[in-house]
Amino acid sequence: MFDGEISLVWRLMTSSESYGPFLFRWFLTAALSVLALAYAILIWQRKTSLNWVKAAARAKKEAWRKLNVPRSSHSWMEDLAQIRLPSTCCVCLTSLVSPTNASKSASHSTSSVHRCSVCGVAAHFYCSEFAAKDCKCVAQAAFIQVQHQWSERWSKMEEISEMSAFCCYCDDPCGVPFVTDSPTWHCLWCQRLIHVKCHAKLSKESGNICDLGPLSRIILSPLCVKDLDDKGSSCSTPEEIPAFTFRGQMKRRRTRGKNGNNHSANGKLQDASSATTKALDYLLNGLVNLKKSGSEKAGNNRSKRDGRSNGPVNGLTHKKDGTTFNSQLKRYALVNLSQDARPLLVFINFKSGGQLGSSLRSRLNLLLNPAQVFELSSSQGPEAGLQLFSDVQYFRILVCGGDGTVAWVLDAIERHNFESPPPVAVLPLGTGNDLSRVLQWGRGFKMAKRQGGLCAILHEVDHAAVTMLDRWKVNIIEENLEADTKNIQSKFMINYLGIGCDAKLAYEFHVTRQEKPEKFSSQFVNKLRYAKEGARDIMDRACADLPWQVWLEVDGKDVQIPKDTEGLIVLNIGSYMGGVDLWQNDYEHDDDFTLQSMQDKMLEIVCVRGAWHLGKIQVGLSQARRLAQGNIIRIHASSSFPVQIDGEPFIHQPGCLEIKHDGQVRNSNYPRMMNQTYQAMTFGEVFMLRRTLEEPRGHAVAIMTEVLADAECKGIINTSQRKILLQQLALNLS
Repeated sequence: MFDGEISLVWRLMTSSESYGPFLFRWFLTAALSVLALAYAILIWQRKTSLNWVKAAARAKKEAWRKLNVPRSSHSWMEDLAQIRLPSTCCVCLTSLVSPTNASKSASHSTSSVHRCSVCGVAAHFYCSEFAAKDCKCVAQAAFIQVQHQWSERWSKMEEISEMSAFCCYCDDPCGVPFVTDSPTWHCLWCQRLIHVKCHAKLSKESGNICDLGPLSRIILSPLCVKDLDDKGSSCSTPEEIPAFTFRGQMKRRRTRGKNGNNHSANGKLQDASSATTKALDYLLNGLVNLKKSGSEKAGNNRSKRDGRSNGPVNGLTHKKDGTTFNSQLKRYALVNLSQDARPLLVFINFKSGGQLGSSLRSRLNLLLNPAQVFELSSSQGPEAGLQLFSDVQYFRILVCGGDGTVAWVLDAIERHNFESPPPVAVLPLGTGNDLSRVLQWGRGFKMAKRQGGLCAILHEVDHAAVTMLDRWKVNIIEENLEADTKNIQSKFMINYLGIGCDAKLAYEFHVTRQEKPEKFSSQFVNKLRYAKEGARDIMDRACADLPWQVWLEVDGKDVQIPKDTEGLIVLNIGSYMGGVDLWQNDYEHDDDFTLQSMQDKMLEIVCVRGAWHLGKIQVGLSQARRLAQGNIIRIHASSSFPVQIDGEPFIHQPGCLEIKHDGQVRNSNYPRMMNQTYQAMTFGEVFMLRRTLEEPRGHAVAIMTEVLADAECKGIINTSQRKILLQQLALNLS
């Protein structure tokens, strides 16, 4: 029917010379009118939203004078890229990108904007120092109850659920001009929305008390966080801070050059001869901070006694992507934490995979307590966060990164010697994310977002099932024939180990990424570069002599390597190279090998015939050849070969790779521990969190995990018994 109408109109346009131009002009006018109407509606919507934000900001200034809400300064960082910034300055309430505002400060770049790394608000370079102390207060150990910290909705928050789009008092929609006539606030802790006109009624009825919202179980309560560096400037009560209105602040800013006095962010007077001197001081202080940042990080990392640890504060350090991050570190301590608290410790690797760490941290700072979110870098490892949580009896860990980042955190947990190690969940940010796949957390961050967003992921981490994962120790023995000595290094493996063509691809990819990290900002692009290296290796065949240079020993027996082999792969999990099942449990085989499991203290060894064979395996056109199964693997090499362990490649000199279950090494080191408790404990395995989805067994394990924790809290069982029962539960019901 629709096609018939179009053909009729077309015949009318072409059949008559008099009607054709008229109809064409009519259609053109109608199309332009629709576009103009849509544009006008869009402009009206933006202006209405901006006016509501301004109204909410003015109303908040009046309301905060009457509330005993803790005040905290913003942690500004310079964002030159202006990616995902709010469109309005939180101080002067004008646009951050308009030409009028850009011309106000000729000495600064038009793209120079400050963004708070905690609450996400943005301000002009010259406005940020006058911002009100209305940031999310991380440490409130001096307070009795957590209160709502209402703030304007400066930008759209993707993590807020649909049910949170309604006023928490009257249940009417928020932010819909045709339905309601009141601007809205949102709480920085529970993420609930409220109409400004409903706030007074809510405060009168409930006293403005916040329950931290649906994620309260995993949020580190600010009442339990103490700022060890606090000298009265971090979080304070309203009585300690003079109240300055927006107009008063801006008036002092405009007249500061006339009277020679400047007002700082807290309202105290500071002497300054001129604006030029102040600008020079700012630049010099920035240079000094850049010079001191490395030594201050190292010094703060070493002060880990009495529950002290490191967290983010002010101080600017430049990065290549146009964003500057806080370089100085604050030390926090956890106090008065309830015995049944279940906070989540988060580690983020900014360099993993698509390099999404910056935006992810900002969003997690909004949803959680920023004191429980830690960045992993070359200068700060997981030890700082683990030390902060060292006295927490029950907590879980979320690692945002690739498989290498997970191995890094597991090594740190091992060194920390927890009596009951915390289980670890994975938010995949890497390229392959094989461990994340077998634990049901998805193949990448974008896929995880499609399954409900960040709030849903955090909720699933809280209700995930505990499972076990074998951990293997790899002794890297390099022989020096001239000096007749051996150099032995040890690493740990949880996923797989490869020697030959697959490790060569990983090594070349790793070297290129180290040289030009800016070109590896996408998981899809990373996979294309992997494919490029594979195509090059098809022609080179650098590992074609592997069967004559390498020999394999499994449980003391030699295993024949096929002559067309160009790579050996030792497997602990059922995912390799981005989701490929090399052992193929689901297929029938004509050998006597058992099914693969990541918790059976057994390794599987397969071989591949080169990069072309690997490509065919990945698309399902071929299979890897199964060679052996065992728990003690030795790979001897008479020449240098590339090796990768959990995706971390290196060049192995002539020698031997010896792989043993970590429990075998541990039990040999503790021969005197023969009591019943230690006999029952299983060494060499780590606690991981598996996404339950709709699995009945997974939900059963999650429920039993809570039952065991409650039993320990009530003194029915001790920590060692709980660990043993949890291990057996994970092994039998996983």
